[in-house]
Amino acid sequence: MLRLTEVRLPLDHAEGEIQAAILRRLDVGADELLRYAVARRAVDARKRSSIVLNYTLDVEVRDEAAMQACLEGDRRIGPTPDTTYRFVAQAPGTLASRPVVIGTGPCGLFAGLLLAQMGFRPIMLERGKIVRERTQDTWGLWRRSVLDPESNVQFGEGGAGTFSDGKLYSQIKDPRHLGRKVLAEFVAAGAPPEILYVSKPHIGTFRLVAMVENMRTSIEALGGEIRFRCRVADIETEKDAGGHAQVRSVVLAGGERIAADHVVLAVGHSARDTFRMLYDRGVRIEAKPFSIGFRIEHPQSLIDRARWGKHAGHPLLGAADYKLVHHCGNGRSVYSFCMCPGGTVVAATSEAGCVVTNGMSQYSRNERNANSGIVVGITPVDYPGHPLAGIAFQRQWEERAFVAGGGDYFAPAQRVGDFLAGRASSAVGTVAPSYTPGVRMTDLSACLPEYAVAAIREALPAFDTQIEGYAMDDAMLTGVETRTSSPLRIRRGADYQSVNVRGLYPAGEGAGYAGGILSAAIDGIEVAEAVASSMAESWKKSASRN
Repeated sequence: MLRLTEVRLPLDHAEGEIQAAILRRLDVGADELLRYAVARRAVDARKRSSIVLNYTLDVEVRDEAAMQACLEGDRRIGPTPDTTYRFVAQAPGTLASRPVVIGTGPCGLFAGLLLAQMGFRPIMLERGKIVRERTQDTWGLWRRSVLDPESNVQFGEGGAGTFSDGKLYSQIKDPRHLGRKVLAEFVAAGAPPEILYVSKPHIGTFRLVAMVENMRTSIEALGGEIRFRCRVADIETEKDAGGHAQVRSVVLAGGERIAADHVVLAVGHSARDTFRMLYDRGVRIEAKPFSIGFRIEHPQSLIDRARWGKHAGHPLLGAADYKLVHHCGNGRSVYSFCMCPGGTVVAATSEAGCVVTNGMSQYSRNERNANSGIVVGITPVDYPGHPLAGIAFQRQWEERAFVAGGGDYFAPAQRVGDFLAGRASSAVGTVAPSYTPGVRMTDLSACLPEYAVAAIREALPAFDTQIEGYAMDDAMLTGVETRTSSPLRIRRGADYQSVNVRGLYPAGEGAGYAGGILSAAIDGIEVAEAVASSMAESWKKSASRN
């Protein structure tokens, strides 16, 4: 098939105009076109008065070779890339051991799924509960200020991504088209087929819940085993023949030992006790940059008008998003993070005595407010002294937010006008905060470092020049956003194993190798491939000796 790019059509074009555009591009008659499919559809809104749809199309014609020769040199036409996923290994008939996957977020789920599809029957361990029970516990915090430290937005089946906007796009390089494998598996699990071709696919929390359940069923049907309420308390190693540490088992909090030579560590960015255990066991860990800030809310209608102009409300466009960045005079960068159109701000702590915010949307994105993190980049220079110092730094500001919010998991909040003026807020304005269990109006400047507050105060008026009304007085800030990414990286080599513990495969966002659902899932696939290849090679060597 041929791939045509940059096929641009008006927002309200008729269905037949796609075929007509193909015939014009190829300069052929309708009888030469056998079929076509939309590979990608993006929105070009650089001119709000004339928004266009930009298509990438896969086309089949009668004589493809002749067509390619005729159109050689046109960079907008070429062969359709092969996006077929091919497994790197298959498990032997008998397994000496089974791989263990710790964590069932996007990374862990895809590592487990791929290992199951290759016949390796993984054992998956999740400290939290199944997704439906976890949802009830999460509502307990949101509705009654009751926190379950083992079952919340961060911990439980599906990971932190379950309570999010469900964004399925990433800026990582993907030469093997592993993202296509991820999207195809999501569709098989119940996601809408449109995620295969829209430029910024998303799913939303309610759909993610059912999809996670379906993926669990698929893993179990393939021989995998998923155990819930199983927190890993220790990883045991021994020296191998070469004098290197080698994983031999994982130890659960209840004392059970599970023998394993291959362990995928996909624990997410909030498994602070696990990170401490790994550090104490000598696993190589280093501090890394992350970001902190607030959540900001505006009327979604304001964002729609700013992005879509007269086309605001068009069904093909939906709720508008944005991406903003500002480089400040103090050397800091402030940027929008995890923007959730038509969504809500959610309580996302996993520790008692802390307040953490995040954003969430449903598939419809039809809530009144748009929300986004407005965060400031920081580096280990800001929290020196220890590989785990970033965790203490996060916790410091989460505890301050807890106190500022009243000590009952209400969040501190402030109107943007008051924040910019340096005065405390006493009442909500026209933008009602969506955070539950609730907010207390205050002065947020005590909830972040002084340099972060100064940077955000500089950035908000700059963002207003890009989105008129962004710095409106009544826009709502809610604190604090601290879990933007892992504050550490668990060092691994080109073989995806820990640089100093053989058989341990740090993976996903918690280990410092992904950011978001799609990139975490892709990392899970790559790690699963490394595990499968290692296990298959070990079996071959053992078989040859016998």
